[in-house]
Amino acid sequence: MSAIYTAEVQSSGDGRNGTVRSTDGLIDFPVATPKELGGAGGATNPEQLFAAGFAACFHSALRLIARQRKLDLGASTVTAKVGLGRVEGTPALGLSVILEVALPNADADGAKALTDAAEQVCPYSNATRGNIDVTVVHV
Repeated sequence: MSAIYTAEVQSSGDGRNGTVRSTDGLIDFPVATPKELGGAGGATNPEQLFAAGFAACFHSALRLIARQRKLDLGASTVTAKVGLGRVEGTPALGLSVILEVALPNADADGAKALTDAAEQVCPYSNATRGNIDVTVVHV
């Protein structure tokens, strides 16, 4: 693959408790381990950042497919819920994702067709396919 765009973000501190900063300075803030994982919380964390990227990317893919099909999605939304947990039978941690897709102008069959097509073009979907559980739910 030849990259069209490269995002560059540096983590400092101890990873989950430190800072993240992009080379363009648009991202420059603390990260902290969530309270649910025994940390202090009070700042964003890698799972939230991944959820933000996945939600925005998948939503963009949905809107691209809709434009190509000359469909009006109306006030569509995508909510990504990223879970962190133990991989069964191992000490390793893994991720799971639930994408809640709201397409108020589409019926159930239309919504499924759009999300199926978006899953084929979304870079996050392509990167995670076969690696982590991703469930798409129409809300």
